Amino acid sequence: MKEDPSYRGHLLVAAPELLDPNFRQTVVLIIEHGEQGTLGLVLTRPSDTTVKDLWDQIGIDDQPCTSDRPLFVGGPVEGPLMALHTHESHADSTVLPGVFFSVQKENLTELVSKPDDSYRLFIGHSGWGAGQLEAEMKEGSWLIVPATAELVFYEGDDLWDKVRADIASDSLIGRLGIKHAPSNPRLN
Repeated sequence: MKEDPSYRGHLLVAAPELLDPNFRQTVVLIIEHGEQGTLGLVLTRPSDTTVKDLWDQIGIDDQPCTSDRPLFVGGPVEGPLMALHTHESHADSTVLPGVFFSVQKENLTELVSKPDDSYRLFIGHSGWGAGQLEAEMKEGSWLIVPATAELVFYEGDDLWDKVRADIASDSLIGRLGIKHAPSNPRLN
């Protein structure tokens, strides 16, 4: 019997028609996907709260934090503070090569002392019950592509547009059977 594919380490890209305010124009990194359901983090929802502001509210005095980076809203489901980062030694699990996930307090405490560009902290997450995500994909609410560390830690505010454009370009080139396409056809 064929196993269902795991989408761990993939990006869910909201279709333009997806109007749910929690997911409109979002890109979600899938952290876990299996028979029990799916856990993901929205990569495109920075909050107005900085990591330092949160750390000051939590009151963990033994590990100072000076990061002015935004705290991200990982989705509409409440839950513990979570991190995506590049430090394997502080990982609870590996999401994809070079991207690690942590929720344990010890790991989060260590991460906030690292350079700002090596981690992102999230409040909330995205969750789907068993079969729910697959049903939403069948109805066309989501596109799915493999993630890369560069996309997970992308600094621009146009990640949704960028990934959609990459998908459209790859799809068109594949349909036309073009074997060698320049990255910018205008320069051809």
